[in-house]
Amino acid sequence: MTEDKLNTGQKALQINVDAKKYGTFAEIGAGQEVARWFFHVGKASGTVAKTISAYDMAVSDAIYGTADRYVSRKRLQAMLDYEFNLLLQRLDKTRGDKCTFFVFADTVTTRRDEGHGWLGMKFQTQPHETPSEIIIHVRMIEKQSLRQQEALGVIGVNLVHAAFYNFNEPDKVITSLMDDLSRERIEVDMIKFSGPRFTAVDNRLMALQLVQQELADAAMFTCDGEVVIPGEVLFNKPVLVERGSYRPITKTTLDILDRAREQFLREPEMKGEEPVILMEMTLHSVLDDANLAHKDFLDRVDLLRTLGKTVLISNFGRYYRLVQYLSRYTQKMQGIALGIPSLRGIFDEKFYADLPGGLLESLGRLFKGSTKLYVYPYREPAASQSAAPGTVSGESGVWYRRAASGEIVTAENLEVAMHLRHLYAHLLENGHIVSIQNYNPDYLSLFPPFVLSKLQSGDVSWENDVPPQIVEAIKRGKMFGWQEKAAALTA
Repeated sequence: MTEDKLNTGQKALQINVDAKKYGTFAEIGAGQEVARWFFHVGKASGTVAKTISAYDMAVSDAIYGTADRYVSRKRLQAMLDYEFNLLLQRLDKTRGDKCTFFVFADTVTTRRDEGHGWLGMKFQTQPHETPSEIIIHVRMIEKQSLRQQEALGVIGVNLVHAAFYNFNEPDKVITSLMDDLSRERIEVDMIKFSGPRFTAVDNRLMALQLVQQELADAAMFTCDGEVVIPGEVLFNKPVLVERGSYRPITKTTLDILDRAREQFLREPEMKGEEPVILMEMTLHSVLDDANLAHKDFLDRVDLLRTLGKTVLISNFGRYYRLVQYLSRYTQKMQGIALGIPSLRGIFDEKFYADLPGGLLESLGRLFKGSTKLYVYPYREPAASQSAAPGTVSGESGVWYRRAASGEIVTAENLEVAMHLRHLYAHLLENGHIVSIQNYNPDYLSLFPPFVLSKLQSGDVSWENDVPPQIVEAIKRGKMFGWQEKAAALTA
């Protein structure tokens, strides 16, 4: 039998009648939308120690200290820490033996284009326990401020309730955040668990869960494993992205990125500015390649961490959706480093049957801003690994020529469907698509699936295809089936 899902009012009332829960609501911006629910349903006197709304900046600074930005993680943390310490100072001796204390805090801005905010819970699950925390960042997609405030109130109640009753199941915490809400109203693009109740939680997996459970289109974390909101990293900066499965990272993977970066930096629009470098994995790649295994996903993230890379997990099957996402945060130049197989996919019309404008519409979205594709050459595999030279047909008709075995295909000599040649030539001639120069010819045949096959079969030549530090990390971490296969061959 499945449990009936509680609505927002029922959640607030369940907390109010729980005599063990007692705490403070501190809210800046958008009104006291979360606290209002607890007063509205009744019996709040047993739960609410205090509500505070320090709207005025001078008042907020006087209580929580000065801040460069009032809607920020730093301000939220100051609110949580100050109010929780105040609860302990005032009430621990009188109520500490019979209550678990909590502080809910938020700092938000609502506006006509797009509001956003930080929400957090600092809470105990047992009396006198060191508190744990759950912090989230939200984008409010509604265009009306009143509707944004309503959504904020609902997700705040969901966070408070989930912290109390689902803390042992972080996945369920994430799922319950969207109760009585939809993605058309709000997005959760960052979540972080910390404290004694969450010592076993890997926040990178929680970032993956946000995308997998469709609370966000993408999630990001830095090379040190810190979960961040994209705006903190991308705001008003040029961006260079490489998409891959990274299973494993080959020498080709890094050469594509390094050579693309060299050309990206020479673009006149860059004006000497250093771009943000992102290594993107799509949700499809993670789930298909990893067979839902979290270790496999974390192994790939750890390899990228070894290289000092920031990771983006997304559900963007199409590149134009990636560009649209990045454009939320920056209007500066965007570069995408990719290989010939991915470029062929971009020009395959069958992938755009759901778009009214088909391929033309997708390309319009892809190149709407200052976006360039930096294309790494490709050596056509030997006949034993590929079909014979000739033409390849798909649902949309003949769309490219099958190169001869060993032929190097570049952005300049790639052949697309006859009716797309003028369009492709226009993009090429106007610099929207450019060939990567100074590539290493030895890397043109290092395809990750072939390298992975050698790694898993015990063929040690895979080590020549992978950077030395990645080889060591794979062996040390027993990644991608390396140890199991090697041990079987030795036995």
